Amino acid sequence: MEERKLTEKESLEVITSMIARTKARYFGSGNILCMWGYLAVFESILIWILLAYTHQNVWNWLWFAIPVIGMPVTFVMRRREKRTYGAVTYSDKITSRLWSIFGISEIVLTLICLGFSLIGGIKCWTAMLVYTLIAAPVAEIAQGMIVKEKSLTWGGIVGLAVGMVTVCCVVGNIPLLAKWFMPLFILFWVVMMIVPGHIINHKTKHQK
Repeated sequence: MEERKLTEKESLEVITSMIARTKARYFGSGNILCMWGYLAVFESILIWILLAYTHQNVWNWLWFAIPVIGMPVTFVMRRREKRTYGAVTYSDKITSRLWSIFGISEIVLTLICLGFSLIGGIKCWTAMLVYTLIAAPVAEIAQGMIVKEKSLTWGGIVGLAVGMVTVCCVVGNIPLLAKWFMPLFILFWVVMMIVPGHIINHKTKHQK
């Protein structure tokens, strides 16, 4: 039996429906964005205070608590959403793979920086900071464009601007002093995760 080909109108309707389902799923994901945002902000403030009072760089290892806590919590929250919103669409897979690529590359870069530190005694952890502040916003901008959510797109753009400022400071040998960079770093997470998360949650409530 010959398969019927979709017309241009039908194809557009399928794509529109797929985007709508993906957007509906992400309207349920505002809590995930908020979780990452508040976790990162809390960690940043905690480490900032500990470094200021103890002057011990050992507290910088606490940065790894963000993915250690955030990843399993995200896994649990996403499983809960899957039960709520049903089957995963193609758009879902694209956005999921964007963040998967980001997560895997972060792990690889962490291992490389650790290798440089342990084997050669070279401290290159700034590379992780720079990469995170560039790659995460790019992934969020792409996600926002796919699901047509402006809060994600604009949050990513502002976050990317923070990342570019950081790159210029590193290349120009401008010290990333805590007194000005930590507030900027906290702002990054607020505009990237917390604000879009609350906007998405607000839209969810008004759609019910």
